[in-house]
Amino acid sequence: MIRNKSSINTLVQLIKKTLKPNKNIICDILSHLVNLSHALQFSAFTHHSAVSKDGSKRIITKLILYVLSIFRGFILMRFINSSYVSGLPISFFLVVYSINTYATELESKSLENVYGDTSFSVGERVTVVGKRSVDASKVLTSVDRMSGDLLQSADVDYAWQLLGRLPGITLTEFNQGTTSGKLSFRGFNGEGEVNAVKLLIDGIPSNSNDGNMPYIDMILPLEISTLEVVRGTTDPRYGLHNIAGNVSFETRSDGDYLDAKLTAGSFGKNDVQLVAGIENDTFRQNYAVGYREADGYRDHSDFSRRSFSGKWAFDVSDNVTLGASARTYSVDANEPGYLTSNVSYSNPRATNEYNKSDEGDRDINQFSVSLDAKLSETSTLRVLSWLNQLEDNRYVTYSANVAQQNRYTEEDHYGALASVSYEPKVSYLHRLLIETGGSVEIQDNISKRFLTKEQAPTSQTRDQEFDLTVTGAYIQTMLEPVKWLRITPAWRVDKVTGDFTNNLSNLTASANDYGTISQPKLSLAIFPISELTLFANWGRTFQVGVGSGAYLIPPRQDDVEPSINEGWELGAKYQPWDSVDMRLAFWNQTATGELKRKLNDPAGDFDNIGSTERNGVDLQTSWALTDDINVWGSVAWQKAKIVKTDPQTPELKGNDIDHIPQWIYNAGVDFIITEQFSLSALLRAQSKYELNTANSAGRYGDFVLLNVSANYALNQYTDLVFEVKNLTDKYYEYVWWDGNQTLHSPNEGRSLNASISMHF
Repeated sequence: MIRNKSSINTLVQLIKKTLKPNKNIICDILSHLVNLSHALQFSAFTHHSAVSKDGSKRIITKLILYVLSIFRGFILMRFINSSYVSGLPISFFLVVYSINTYATELESKSLENVYGDTSFSVGERVTVVGKRSVDASKVLTSVDRMSGDLLQSADVDYAWQLLGRLPGITLTEFNQGTTSGKLSFRGFNGEGEVNAVKLLIDGIPSNSNDGNMPYIDMILPLEISTLEVVRGTTDPRYGLHNIAGNVSFETRSDGDYLDAKLTAGSFGKNDVQLVAGIENDTFRQNYAVGYREADGYRDHSDFSRRSFSGKWAFDVSDNVTLGASARTYSVDANEPGYLTSNVSYSNPRATNEYNKSDEGDRDINQFSVSLDAKLSETSTLRVLSWLNQLEDNRYVTYSANVAQQNRYTEEDHYGALASVSYEPKVSYLHRLLIETGGSVEIQDNISKRFLTKEQAPTSQTRDQEFDLTVTGAYIQTMLEPVKWLRITPAWRVDKVTGDFTNNLSNLTASANDYGTISQPKLSLAIFPISELTLFANWGRTFQVGVGSGAYLIPPRQDDVEPSINEGWELGAKYQPWDSVDMRLAFWNQTATGELKRKLNDPAGDFDNIGSTERNGVDLQTSWALTDDINVWGSVAWQKAKIVKTDPQTPELKGNDIDHIPQWIYNAGVDFIITEQFSLSALLRAQSKYELNTANSAGRYGDFVLLNVSANYALNQYTDLVFEVKNLTDKYYEYVWWDGNQTLHSPNEGRSLNASISMHF
């Protein structure tokens, strides 16, 4: 018992130390939790009365009442009071004893509830989960999921905008032609300096060399079956770019269907999507084709996009399936440029005269071949190989006092990944699952830049060719000694090699010797009752240089070490009834020698900003008030700062990292009025962010946005959807600092879209 007391005290002190500079914020959140526990305790009492004839329900409800009571007192004593007692209240040990007792009792009763099911519903069609171990690729960390029916009904210009509905996601909206914007999370920004999110499309790694996500634009909302966001440092399946987590788009892969969607809206938007699925006994085909065009909210911001994809799967036998896929995408877009503050606030739809010849075109292809095999009753094999092709040609002028640039990128990325899972039956264990896997990602890249005038070259500033190979392997074990305890250790290692050539100077270089990059990981989950999951995890990921920053180029004489990210998370997921879900998590992530890409540097070099620390709190809740009304909401607090600076910039110590809002809010309501007619509302908001690491350029970027929509089913085959975005017509913007001034990119004002969806 003394050891338990010491461990809990250590845990409390760790949370307090991590969040000490923002104690008032955390206390505000926890005080709301206390109030919420009052309400839940009353609701549990009511629910207990209604099901008192059910003995197991009565036991669980009594436990919930007791835990909520002690939880409320524990929070008040340990976090909100200005002084803390040296030891835990004795009631806490009674809770621990009670949980152990009830866990044993529930085990003996063999309840039908599935332990470890930590799914969390937001609205009717979004799922947020603390990822459960259905197989070894399932890790115990924060995971958001959005199901296909919600995604397919959404109207967005780009697929990355779909993630704005999920908790804790920051959307960076550049609104500059082909460079439209990006998602980020866990205290990382979307500026492109540190790209910390791995992108996967049907399991295919889909980042560009610099970690950006141009491939995400290929995806049509109507073809998506599931969108999944994995946060944290505990997923061992991926190495490169998997710094803060990963985002995975899964597209439809079976079924007989023919769906079409036509959309028209403000600012000249027109969109056509058509998807089809054909399935027989052993062969499945899935196709998607789309076209979208718009005049744009701002002058000189029109674009047109074209996309096609096909997927094929053939069952060689009951145990073996071969698959293949192909995607192609192209876009042509004008760029409106960035405005000075005076122009952006007085005429947000304007462009600049010097941006009149700014534009971009981008072509992307993606191909894959896969094999899925059931080796035995207890083991499976998956192999996936791919080829990604990117060609991007962009003309951009950032301000009146700089020259236009032509930026040309050509990349061919290919590779393979394989995994084998094994789930033996062990008599003395509740469950054992082992997975091992490996991957190789190979890149051939060309990067050129020119100074131009009205697209005519005046000089060349970059001509680089470089290849990069990242090879990795991992093993993960999911161990359940008893039904209410899950332990998931994992280990991943990666190796980076490559060569670089500067064609302007005939200089060559090899990749930095990063060594073997070791990434241990550990997750733990406890299920004291079927409604409650307590979880904790710890792990390491890595960051290496991108572009020329990955190579040992003179005058640098010493190899750059990888930046090692180390993170932990503590949390609980609670679902007292089918109608109520709650999830609370505290997280922290540190990095050594963080590498910040110089975005406008002709050489493509980087800055080492030193050691950084990111921490935050995520709170999510959902409540089905009735069968027809569902409300949900989330609040995320995050802070990212420089804790140990590079010797050349000691003045940055303690500063906030730029473009990271400390508060992110999401809330929504879905209201089914009749079987044919429903209404929905979505609220998104965030706080301001710093514009530079010196914290000297001011804070910008806060907004509160409200979208509303109405859905009317004409019949079982046809739906009409009307949506008003930015209902209150609020001005909001993306802002950055060019070293001398703020530059602004206003976002869309109020807009109306109308869609007709047909299902055959």
